[in-house]
Amino acid sequence: MNKADLKAEFSKIFQQEADATFFSPGRINLIGEHTDYNGGHVFPCAITLGTYGAARKRDDQTLRFYSANFADQGIVEVPLADLHFDKADGWTNYLKGMIHFLKEAGYPIDKGMDIYLNGNIPNGSGLSSSASIEMLMGVIAQELFDLDIERLEIVKIGMKTENDFIGVNSGIMDQFAVGMGAANRAILLDTNTLDYELVPLDLKDNVIVIMNTNKRRELADSKYNERRGECEQALAELQTKLDIQSLGQLDAQTFDEYSYLIADENRLKRARHAVWENQRTLQAQEALQAGDLDKFGRLVNASHVSLEHDYEVTGVELDTLAHTAWKQAGVLGARMTGAGFGGCGIAIVAKDKVAAFTEEVGKAYTAKIGYAPAFYIAEIADGTKVL
Repeated sequence: MNKADLKAEFSKIFQQEADATFFSPGRINLIGEHTDYNGGHVFPCAITLGTYGAARKRDDQTLRFYSANFADQGIVEVPLADLHFDKADGWTNYLKGMIHFLKEAGYPIDKGMDIYLNGNIPNGSGLSSSASIEMLMGVIAQELFDLDIERLEIVKIGMKTENDFIGVNSGIMDQFAVGMGAANRAILLDTNTLDYELVPLDLKDNVIVIMNTNKRRELADSKYNERRGECEQALAELQTKLDIQSLGQLDAQTFDEYSYLIADENRLKRARHAVWENQRTLQAQEALQAGDLDKFGRLVNASHVSLEHDYEVTGVELDTLAHTAWKQAGVLGARMTGAGFGGCGIAIVAKDKVAAFTEEVGKAYTAKIGYAPAFYIAEIADGTKVL
């Protein structure tokens, strides 16, 4: 969508001119999955699929939300003075949560707003539409109310919204990738310290293909919180002998030597994934910077194997995509991305092999699963911005 289309759509719905227009990306994670809440490193990037927004400030205390993706719901009205979570309010909870915590943090949002959204992230795909909407709301509020707020603060309020308003125990990766992304760069983020580095993403003659299982995933209802609990318990067992605050502080050798402290096989596997995946992420960044794309691809494959067997969050759909992708010509690596249990995978594929790749993987997936996947080329985008 361009700016003019957004403004026209806004006027059609709200019978007024928009004050400003916005774009907030989705994200993929190249490697470093389920490490963000374990104090490890992640390696995400923002993508050109995302959420467009247009907004204007009102003179009263009413918030009016409209999403072209849920047009049948019409305009949803909420009083600015009553921002509580209500399951029935669906997607508007992400906006309400952001406004609630911005106000709670002392930012002066003293008037209502009309807000129009139109997203092209496939619903439930695991490309982080929720973080896209949260960051969009933060930047809308910043622009309309001229808030003196750092981008990192908006990122943290996004995570707080996800954790304390929506009730999903996620880490900071999604909001960070969406809010801090840069075109043609991946973000190597240390989730312990929030130190980060923008790493040039030079894939030479290859592109990132997003493979959508077309199986929806719902984060709050998935086994996400269960996995997190297993890791926290394993950490507590390791802390009886080790002075550590997170699994991300361990190297593979140290973990190996103290793994006897973990009394349960499942917890051992979950913790092993968290530790090794963190190491893989650091190695992946080194491989990219050295131009060793073959090694980068092998690390991407290894990430999927660990997510499949140790973390057990893949499922037959994602496994079928990854395993089939590994067998195709011109593929450097493939893995699930996001929290798992449906959603998307990514594959790094030679440009001249993409057509054959999508045809072969699509055929094999449809034969096994009974319906077709979808494929998109991921282009790496800037973080949330005013258009």
